[in-house]
Amino acid sequence: MGKIFSINYSTEKGVPKIQAPGAVLVKNYGIKNDAHAGTALRQVSLLPMESVRGQMEAARLKNAAVEIRAGIYAENITTEGINLALLRIGDNLRVGGGAILKISKIGKECHKRCAIYHQVGDCIMPREGIFAEVVEGGTIAVGDRVEKVEDL
Repeated sequence: MGKIFSINYSTEKGVPKIQAPGAVLVKNYGIKNDAHAGTALRQVSLLPMESVRGQMEAARLKNAAVEIRAGIYAENITTEGINLALLRIGDNLRVGGGAILKISKIGKECHKRCAIYHQVGDCIMPREGIFAEVVEGGTIAVGDRVEKVEDL
């Protein structure tokens, strides 16, 4: 079992997401007011904070000007303490008190190299980010539990 380290959203595409203390997950849609919500397979994106910390160190070693932080990769939920790499398409996560996410996509295509890639030499979102559909909506907050559920 893990937890939500950060919740991130933006009202526009192509910009880093801002951090928020909480959010509303809307069934079959995504995070309310997020620019990336509503897409079929990619309603909500998740990325492990453990990986973000690794990129922070890489950026520090290269003296990169880009600030590596939760939300910079446009992920909606930055997790901590749950190994997202073990999840498979079709697996379900309970987030917070009752919201359910169904894993729908692992990784993403990177059509153009982002500023992080150019300054650090790597970007983790294409290979470590995962995407989910909102099966059951609900309110989530930083610090809430994130756990894989076998039976719904």
